[in-house]
Amino acid sequence: MIALIQRVLRAEVAIEGDSVGAIGPGLLILLGVERDDDRQKAAKLCERVLAYRIFGDRQGKMNLDVRQAGGSVLVVSQFTLAAETDKGLRPGFSRAAPPELAEQLYAYFNHCCRQADIRTETGRFAADMQVSLVNDGPVTFWLQV
Repeated sequence: MIALIQRVLRAEVAIEGDSVGAIGPGLLILLGVERDDDRQKAAKLCERVLAYRIFGDRQGKMNLDVRQAGGSVLVVSQFTLAAETDKGLRPGFSRAAPPELAEQLYAYFNHCCRQADIRTETGRFAADMQVSLVNDGPVTFWLQV
């Protein structure tokens, strides 16, 4: 399971011009699910993302996690994170989870975030979404379990 996390001042996901999720300061989490992923990996990745210290403390050092910084999360499913890009000019997706599994684990990841008492907004699984954000820093990390 892969999370591309971006520290944001704000982020929003829209479908056909209608906002379906928006946050102020916090994390935009683009979530990719691979074939061998399961609930255990989803819970572990959620825990790691929420505890990842990428927000500035009083001295400006990255010592705070999203909860300590008072932030929210916006989670957007993105199967293209599981793409094979090492050869050729077209990505392959044989590592990506089938849609049924990906949808289940995306929902479970969101559930884990909410259970951790953090405001969680989401996109809509398998929809054509438009994501807008103001990256703070920019600060972007790739986490994988």
